[in-house]
Amino acid sequence: MSAIIEASQQPDYPVDPVLVLSNRPDADGLAYATKFGVTAIAIDHKPFGKDREEFERAMQNVLTEQKVEMVILAGFMRILTSWFVRQWEGRMINIHPSLLPKYPGLHTHQRAIEAGDGEAGCSVHWVTEGVDEGDVIAQARVPILPDDTAETLANRVLPAEHELYPKAVKLAASQILKCRP
Repeated sequence: MSAIIEASQQPDYPVDPVLVLSNRPDADGLAYATKFGVTAIAIDHKPFGKDREEFERAMQNVLTEQKVEMVILAGFMRILTSWFVRQWEGRMINIHPSLLPKYPGLHTHQRAIEAGDGEAGCSVHWVTEGVDEGDVIAQARVPILPDDTAETLANRVLPAEHELYPKAVKLAASQILKCRP
């Protein structure tokens, strides 16, 4: 999120962040967004209990009120319902710490090491109803070193994510604009 906000400060960047929305009221990103003049709102998912769709309807209301045109997931660690995904079909992207289609879901770095892969990385993809199944927009590759642990690999993949995501947002935004009537 911070990399995208920072990229948006460049005059030629085609995306203007209008909202940072978190399900965690204590998320560091809320204060960071405010510092850059981006509206920051938290909707705590906990009061909604197991009613994920009701929580997402609250999010949808805020996204609509704020006139959001594209959803860029960054650190949002909740699986979205089909209802919400359909609201944003073709306008929502996510970053994932693996070279999709390899290793969707959690523990990606450990899984890549255990599989004996020579490289890992990150992928930005369109969000679909299947977890980490959408078409890949862009990827960045990082070598897996012989002494890597999941933690050391994650520490090397993170800078690649920060470099990749603003570029992929730009690509996705151009595709969205082409599809407008």
